[in-house]
Amino acid sequence: MPQLALANSFWESYDVLEKPVKSGVRKAMAKFQQLSVAELYADKGLHLESVDNARDPRMRTIRINDFWRGVVLAPDDGSDVFLLANVVPHDDAYSWAAKRLYTTNTATRGLEVRNVVAIEQLTPALEKAASTAPSLLFARYSDNVLRELGIDDQVLQAVRTVIDKQQLQAFGTLLPEDQFEALEYLAEGFSPEDVYRDVVVVRRPADVGTGSGPDDSLAAAIGNTTSRITLVTGPDELTGILEKPFAAWRVFLHPSQRRVAYRTSYGGPAQVTGGPGTGKTVVALHRVKHLLSRSQDSRVLLTTYTNALAATLRENLSLLLDGDEAQLARVDVTTVNAYAHRIVSDHDGRQPSPIGDRDERQLWQRVVRKLGLPWTEQFLAQEYRHVILAQDIRDLDNYRTTARRGRGSALSTALREQLWPAIELFTSMLRDKRATTHLRVCARAAQMLAEATPEYHHVVVDEAQDLHPAQWRVLRGAVAPGSDDLFITGDPNQRIYDSKVSLGSLGIRVTGRTSRLRINYRSTEEILAWSTGILTPTSVDDLSGEGSDSLAGYRSLLHGRTPSVKGHGTEQTEIAALVEQVQDWIKQGIRPSEIAVCARFNVLLDKAYGKLSAAGISVTRVRDTPGPEVDGVRLATMHAMKGLEFRCVTVLGMTARALPFAREITPVEVDQLQHDSDILRERCLLFVACTRAREALHVSWSGVPSEYVPRANS
Repeated sequence: MPQLALANSFWESYDVLEKPVKSGVRKAMAKFQQLSVAELYADKGLHLESVDNARDPRMRTIRINDFWRGVVLAPDDGSDVFLLANVVPHDDAYSWAAKRLYTTNTATRGLEVRNVVAIEQLTPALEKAASTAPSLLFARYSDNVLRELGIDDQVLQAVRTVIDKQQLQAFGTLLPEDQFEALEYLAEGFSPEDVYRDVVVVRRPADVGTGSGPDDSLAAAIGNTTSRITLVTGPDELTGILEKPFAAWRVFLHPSQRRVAYRTSYGGPAQVTGGPGTGKTVVALHRVKHLLSRSQDSRVLLTTYTNALAATLRENLSLLLDGDEAQLARVDVTTVNAYAHRIVSDHDGRQPSPIGDRDERQLWQRVVRKLGLPWTEQFLAQEYRHVILAQDIRDLDNYRTTARRGRGSALSTALREQLWPAIELFTSMLRDKRATTHLRVCARAAQMLAEATPEYHHVVVDEAQDLHPAQWRVLRGAVAPGSDDLFITGDPNQRIYDSKVSLGSLGIRVTGRTSRLRINYRSTEEILAWSTGILTPTSVDDLSGEGSDSLAGYRSLLHGRTPSVKGHGTEQTEIAALVEQVQDWIKQGIRPSEIAVCARFNVLLDKAYGKLSAAGISVTRVRDTPGPEVDGVRLATMHAMKGLEFRCVTVLGMTARALPFAREITPVEVDQLQHDSDILRERCLLFVACTRAREALHVSWSGVPSEYVPRANS
């Protein structure tokens, strides 16, 4: 019986197919596994046929329906493993197949593919340009060195024309995967010895030989390429895989990201930044996998900002580790607040009781009334958060002399002495209530950790941009300083909570160990370009708090539909249009769980929930942390969308009253810098919500639209 393997290029095509075509794929694949190899070639239904003028004679196509074809790499060496590489329209299938050549990498022994026709066509022109270039990117490396890293003769000829890293990236989609990754390492300044260790040795199975013979079969090459190919062992497994393609895509690691995730070791804290969809979270998950592989005893803390994100990380890590319980047991996946809560609970023998934002505001209002101070409760709350807790100030003497970076209103020593009793009264009120705040729990946990033996060997941080200095102190205390202690991923352009931080001041120095990802692998260029307009032309502080960050050079390799941006006369018609849109997506074959509806406020989400349910559409809320097995359109506030992703997203209620939301904006007369920071945060919130969409984005409002909604592409 033939065995079927699925290439990552298949997932990329399958995931966007409409429902009837997907059904055809499943039927064809099921039939494929029921036939013998001889029957497979004779079957008129599948119609397995060769491709005229194919550069790889093993290329075949199979019939999905009258219009769609699957592209299959068939064995010619007596083995029975077939590789399903793509699903595309009839004419495109033959064109795609004719240009591709599959080969076994001489160093990694993995199967890789190239667009051989495009390389042949481009190389002469590039050689001509290279002949007059002042320098070439790989001139310092001999042919023998490059061949030892798996670079074959055709790629070597093309590589000798590459002028700079930008040209290499542009050329990269045509090159074989393992070879392109080795070249990327060299381009980034790694030595050939480093590349051999971090790419070749990592990729090549330990028991693989280097000569000709059985190891050169297609089946062996497929078996050596687990990072890009899934080998299906039976019909039941195939059904399970095809029902969860989106989950498989979420842990796929592009070669350009592997260099960061699988670097053998960093000499201290390392940082990875990049815009939405650049794969920071995927890189973080693969970094955890790499750290676990280095030692059987190491323990890892994988942390993020919200419970919903932590649940998603657990799900995807289990997927990446193939459900290996022994490895999963060595990783704690949780939020920073939950980890701090556990530290304090274990120490005190009782659970702390943090109050919410509303109760905290009411306490500050009582402080203002009781002391008759010349500041608003908003100003005092921000002073406490951004100065007192941020810098771990515990007495008036320290407060008198501390720098108040980021605060837009100066306070003399006399004014600080006048303000300090407000801090003392607030903490006293909390004690009287036997209550605390989440940040106070973190501050206390950090003090305890500073005096204890760290329980983790490594800490991996996702969504780092929104962490408060008190939370960073918790993470700093969770692991001893040293190599690979902290691996940090985040995007300052997605900062939706009011946190200001300088990592260097907290003993977390990432200088020389920072990487930036600029290619979006999630959203289409159309969604990306429109969403980027939300932030233009603003500038944001970087993660370290010591410079600025921008989206310059940030781009997508995917293309699709332009976002739909539409106003409605009433809220009722807006929600009715939402229901129609969701129904249309589901008819196209999009699963409800791959669709998200978000809004600024729960009141509007409740109305959407009712109308969707009444229309017979299953619905669930992100705050209830539904697992992948739970069907239903996901409903979430814009804040809860942080870190998630969906094939289709609708953002409701983008009115001038909702964004910016007046209650979240500090008046200019209270603090100009805080006012500007609040405005930027509101823009970032919309940017985050819109960039959760992978293929389709709809933004709507009723009445007056928010000024932050770009309308140039509507």
